[in-house]
Amino acid sequence: MSTDKISVETVIMDWRTLGVIAVVTILWRTAISIDKEISPLESVCSGVVLIVLGWFIFSYLYLLSKRETSWIISNKLAQGIAISVSALNAYVLVYYAMRWHRLMTVTEVYVPRDFLLRDVRYAALVLAYCGIIWATGHLRKMHDNYLLVTEKMPAMRKVSAAESMFRVLTDERTVIVILGVVFLWRAVISFDKQIALWESMCSGMALFILGWVLFGYISSLAVRTTRPSVAKIYQGFAFALFAVNIYALIYYGMRWYRLIFMPASEEALMPLDFVFRDIRYFVLVIFFCTSIVLSKYLERASEECEFLIKKGEKEYKE
Repeated sequence: MSTDKISVETVIMDWRTLGVIAVVTILWRTAISIDKEISPLESVCSGVVLIVLGWFIFSYLYLLSKRETSWIISNKLAQGIAISVSALNAYVLVYYAMRWHRLMTVTEVYVPRDFLLRDVRYAALVLAYCGIIWATGHLRKMHDNYLLVTEKMPAMRKVSAAESMFRVLTDERTVIVILGVVFLWRAVISFDKQIALWESMCSGMALFILGWVLFGYISSLAVRTTRPSVAKIYQGFAFALFAVNIYALIYYGMRWYRLIFMPASEEALMPLDFVFRDIRYFVLVIFFCTSIVLSKYLERASEECEFLIKKGEKEYKE
């Protein structure tokens, strides 16, 4: 890889660049919301930026996962994060497709402080992508610069009952069951093409529990690991999960307010709105489920970090 390419990657993944992205996002959303009107052009600009950013991150992670390395688990981490990003990207695509259609065909009814809450939700998505970029930057460094000095890992310590339960929850078969249950649940509640408050609350609370438990677990991995570079990978992804959780909290807070105090606004929904909302919910669950599977590889990386050395510093001898 050329020096120019490396320098571009380094600049993009530098924390100062991410800080600039966050500040520009706040200024942009403040500027377009100050008149309390949403024009299709402003919404298109906001959406296109998110879409391009998300798929750029996915493309980079996919290429990183194909790159040869002496620390094989980093390929799995790159693949897992790439799948999580693709799910988040699919959510953004469907959301903005519905948003642009509404702006062009329907006169929307806004909840109090609607513009502020929408701005916070947008900023949360941008920060989620920034967290993933931060994690990816440190993953790239570990991927390229470190090697595992042994293939024989020591026996794992005896795990507690809570850890054993979490390992069952992070099993791929458990994830498949979760996805199956979610699919059936959304199919049942959308069959009558009506949205009941209790149905929305059940959907929202399930996401909250899944998201915050996962955030807590990955944060604990960042505390337990002994190598700072690995800890930064966990911290970046945990921050992304935190931002998505905040987004979900605000989104469902606005949804429940509408269902309780502005039920007439829901009557204007088109038939396909239910299908697209189900798709959005499903891909958000996929984001969390792929993060669950990813957490298993993160834990494995945490165990292996004791046996990583920087290339060129030391030669491994039998």
